[in-house]
Amino acid sequence: MTAKFPTLKTERLLLRQFVASDIENVFKGLSHPDIIQYYGVSYQTMEATKEQMDFFADLEKEETGIWWAICSLDNQIFYGAGGLNNLNKEHKKAEIGFWLLPDFWGQGIMNQAMPLLCDYGFDKLGLHRIEGIVETKNTNCKKAMAKLNFNLEGTMRECEIKNGKFISLDIYAKLKNSDSTIN
Repeated sequence: MTAKFPTLKTERLLLRQFVASDIENVFKGLSHPDIIQYYGVSYQTMEATKEQMDFFADLEKEETGIWWAICSLDNQIFYGAGGLNNLNKEHKKAEIGFWLLPDFWGQGIMNQAMPLLCDYGFDKLGLHRIEGIVETKNTNCKKAMAKLNFNLEGTMRECEIKNGKFISLDIYAKLKNSDSTIN
């Protein structure tokens, strides 16, 4: 990673490093039933949410990924989070992830933020492949992946257990380009 945390911007969004005061918004998101229904992490208390804040910091420190707080351009409104994790330098790939507070769903925020994350992964981290692993029943996320030109590669049927039941996961991927030459 870089010594200074990279700030990314669009005409209306600021993607910045998480700060301690974000914990309330992270808790609000990762305890919300509509978000955690398909998100692999949830917290019941502010205290427990500190684990997620530590996760964000550890990713960068250990160079295994990077996550941003997604905010309004003036940094007054916290929308959600997005980033890259499970960074594999040897194979030049990472997994993309994101969540938005429900008040901001359907406003095109992810359509602006996700290309920034992908561009950063391809251009700054030297990735060739960015994967998205989506619960098969998460139709909203699947629609977002398709809009962002991620290709559905297949379904891993009943590959994980969640709430005592087997779930299936769809694998999406975006490649830097169609040339498979290794740089």
